[in-house]
Amino acid sequence: MDRASAQPDHSGFRADIQGLRAIAVGAVLLYHAGLPFLPGGYVGVDVFFVISGFLITSHLLGQLESHGRLRFGDFYARRVRRILPASFVVLVLSVAAALIWYPPLLMRDLWAAAVATALYAPNYFFASADSDYLAESSNPSLFQHYWSLGVEEQFYLLWPALLALVWVLVRSRRALIAVLVGLVAASFALCVWLTFAAQPWAFFSLPSRAWELGMGGLVAVLLQRRAGIVRERWAALLGWAGIVAVAASVFLFSSETLFPGAAAALPVVGTAAVIAAGETRRGPTRMLSTRSMVFIGTISYSLYLVHWPAIVLPGTALPGELPLWTTLGIAVACVPVAWLLYRFVEDPMRRAPLLTRRRARVTLAGALAGSLACLGLASAAYAVVDTRSLHAERAASSTVIVDAPRGTDFVPDNLAPALRDARESLPELYEDGCMRSVAATDAEGCLYGDPTAPRILLLGDSHAAQWFPALEAFARSAGYSVEVHTKSSCPAADIESLRRGAPYPQCPDWRDAVIDRINDSPPALVLLATFTDPELAAGIDDDAKTWAAAFGRTLDEIEAPVAMMADTPDMREDPAPCLSAHLSDAEACAQPRSVALSGPAREGEVTATATRGVPLIDLNEYLCDADACPPIIGNTLVYRDSHHLTAQLSADMADVLGHALRPLLPPGTGG
Repeated sequence: MDRASAQPDHSGFRADIQGLRAIAVGAVLLYHAGLPFLPGGYVGVDVFFVISGFLITSHLLGQLESHGRLRFGDFYARRVRRILPASFVVLVLSVAAALIWYPPLLMRDLWAAAVATALYAPNYFFASADSDYLAESSNPSLFQHYWSLGVEEQFYLLWPALLALVWVLVRSRRALIAVLVGLVAASFALCVWLTFAAQPWAFFSLPSRAWELGMGGLVAVLLQRRAGIVRERWAALLGWAGIVAVAASVFLFSSETLFPGAAAALPVVGTAAVIAAGETRRGPTRMLSTRSMVFIGTISYSLYLVHWPAIVLPGTALPGELPLWTTLGIAVACVPVAWLLYRFVEDPMRRAPLLTRRRARVTLAGALAGSLACLGLASAAYAVVDTRSLHAERAASSTVIVDAPRGTDFVPDNLAPALRDARESLPELYEDGCMRSVAATDAEGCLYGDPTAPRILLLGDSHAAQWFPALEAFARSAGYSVEVHTKSSCPAADIESLRRGAPYPQCPDWRDAVIDRINDSPPALVLLATFTDPELAAGIDDDAKTWAAAFGRTLDEIEAPVAMMADTPDMREDPAPCLSAHLSDAEACAQPRSVALSGPAREGEVTATATRGVPLIDLNEYLCDADACPPIIGNTLVYRDSHHLTAQLSADMADVLGHALRPLLPPGTGG
């Protein structure tokens, strides 16, 4: 770069902000490609938010100063031309590609996400679906990255009116700053609180993210009529401090970081500092203003749009996990594709005389037509796929579970439950309201059967609940009642519990209350079961001793006969979508036994029970053969997702579970 290009640009264009955009999109792109050295690359979106808030507020303040008012129609029309054409093109191409390569069973979810995207509310769709953006998912939504566009679009809808109202009422720069500081502080406080209380809503909703865009707006007000907030000699230091803050977020944050919450302040304040420093000779301006950085920044929006479906589609359509060299190759290939999208869609539509020379209503009508077209296309694609048969044209023999399974190597037409019904194959205790909510801490449970009969008490999380159909069927036939105490995401192990990376204090409170209830009125048997997932607890990855101690504390606290269910296989990927794409080759959706039954918590189960002489009931020999864990046994679908048994399969195991429990129980009322 020559010396002239490092000089401040007094035309209003700031090359350093394009460089910031390059850093933001590069961080997101490499994070999604799986580069292990950038575990916090997702903060690139936060950088984008600050930049957007700064640029939009700067533009609006200029309009207010020049004309004393805002032309809302023109503003929204410019935003529409800037954002929607490329967005619609990628949406349409993604739907078309999914129609060809996506597992048919995922098309319903894709359709719902596409509809939410076309209606400018994808962020609320993912929040209401309880999505975890930072968690690894075998089947992430093809439109998940549109959530940030939803936040920005909703911000653009409200922000101009707010600024115009404050301008009319006060016409004071200090008052405007005070209002913005108040809004930023309120939104930040909501973000921190929601991150603990309801993390998906903190992550995806506008009210909890508005402070990031508002921070950019605050910088715009402070920079009004000046090149920088601080003197030249301090500006360089401020700019470099901001770069360090953003870089620290990218390199030090990870999926285990409680985010957004207070942690989001680091990349947000860092970005604001770089912008506030202005263009300075000794600051990061020279680095951010190189031609390569400006180029990537220029196509950053198109690159953000195309990278996610380009990475997700192959990962969903092909079996197994894509190697790093493949995902990085895809990421690099996205750059020229993004340039094409920018060159032939994004930039031309932004400048199109057919729209810019006509009234704003023409552009807005075009946006409505584009949304309707996307809705129609997504609905048509779903309708086409929904007519497809999701089974082979032959039946399988009825399921009889008595020994090691022989997996059915096709999807039978008498599969129970059908693939389309897999997610709804839940134990009846869910419908009865017996799965305690996240907030619940009381020891109220549900009793099934004769209240005077000997009780079998089921304690744990959803992996305990999955055994209810088998346990209830056995108990009913043998003269026992079943008392259920299950709570979402709450392990039976006495361990520092987490939920979506946030502390989960309601879990130990509930577990202690239930154990007190057990000790006050001991049942005939307490049956424990837990999902042995390291993400449910803090600092225990690959630490079987910690899990063993945690299970041991729970076992030691219970003053009643107790047994533990060995955890069921973790298939790592939901078999149902895979099966919908392999109707005649169900074995392609099996998981090696060594993978499905591995993990430190499973070792902890064995150690804790063995050292205390507590029975460990391991029925995995009926779910996996010597080599693999099949997704279909007989005519029964084994899993409703990646690690929960279907209610049908659980019921099919009543006899084998009963055979394991009988020696541990006193005679039931039925003999």
